[in-house]
Amino acid sequence: MKERIVVGMSGGVDSSVAALLLKEQGYDVVGVFMKNWEEKDENGVCTAENDWRDVRDVCDVIGIPYYSVNFAREYWDRVFSYFLKEYRAGRTPNPDVLCNREIKFRAFLDFAMSLGAEKMATGHFVRTDGQGSLLRGADPNKDQSYFLYMVHREQLLKSVFPVGGMTKAEVRALAEARGLPVSHKKDSTGVCFIGERNFKKFLSDYLPAQPGDMVAPDGQVVGRHDGLMYYTLGQRRGLGIGGRGDGRSWFVIGKDLERNRLLVAQGEDHPLLYSTRCLAEEITWVGEPPLREGETLACTAKYRYRQPDQPVRVTLRRGRLLAESEVPQRAVTPGQSLVLYDGDRCLGGGIVTEVGQGDGSSVPNGTGGRFLRSIME
Repeated sequence: MKERIVVGMSGGVDSSVAALLLKEQGYDVVGVFMKNWEEKDENGVCTAENDWRDVRDVCDVIGIPYYSVNFAREYWDRVFSYFLKEYRAGRTPNPDVLCNREIKFRAFLDFAMSLGAEKMATGHFVRTDGQGSLLRGADPNKDQSYFLYMVHREQLLKSVFPVGGMTKAEVRALAEARGLPVSHKKDSTGVCFIGERNFKKFLSDYLPAQPGDMVAPDGQVVGRHDGLMYYTLGQRRGLGIGGRGDGRSWFVIGKDLERNRLLVAQGEDHPLLYSTRCLAEEITWVGEPPLREGETLACTAKYRYRQPDQPVRVTLRRGRLLAESEVPQRAVTPGQSLVLYDGDRCLGGGIVTEVGQGDGSSVPNGTGGRFLRSIME
């Protein structure tokens, strides 16, 4: 009897080729489309309906059965509510990380097992070693291990990633050669439930905006912001204060939540955009923890997706990670993930909560710390 593998299909080319490869390898393949969001876009179009149509068309070409499952309630409760909470707190969350943990590798994995599957599959560009380790995808430009660091070994042992050893170009070429109708479909970008919509308008539908002052490091008010939730550390576009000061571009350097002020400075190399230390919480490890309380580990890290690996030393203190880098890091953002690596192996990571300098001072990232007040008073 053939081994059954249930494939999470998004309607995109990666998961479509994943299903195709498994079918050609002789598995009993079932395609399942996950509907995680109910709302229509600004044009009244439900993009999930279009993606579901693409899934059906692909499965017909491959010759496999397909189903649709609705996880909208689980997504709202486990992912979107967290997304809103983080924005209320002045941070910039990454919901894709939580979606992988809570929906794709928990709710969907449970559903796949209920269909009698031995394993589940996705179109992620990652690899495993058969023993539950999470490895980078072969295509360095598409590696998605950063988004899967919250997935545990037990879940990875029940998962396969058929395109993880391929490049994106190879995936598209294979899709075209096999006549898959999504071979040239554009990759989805941004947050999945926002899609192509205006982010500011979308967020304002769920959180009330509180306009306030934009303030330079010398305390001068240089403009007005539409609401702190609309801005992120290092942002240049959309500030609306060009032409002021010495003519250089303005950048967001932090948020003063207590007084509802957006902190801005001129110059892309302004020192307040850089830090050498950060604190991460909500730590998760893919496998066995690589260090114990009080221990220090030398490894590499990414502070954001597609960032080149950065050498760091991380220390576990009271369940939190202190990451220190000799090279100052630009715009390390609270709410984003610090993900650790040992070569190609993803170790795990956590959520950045505080950012600071080597002398122990904080940078003005919304923590309301001593350093923030001292430079802004």
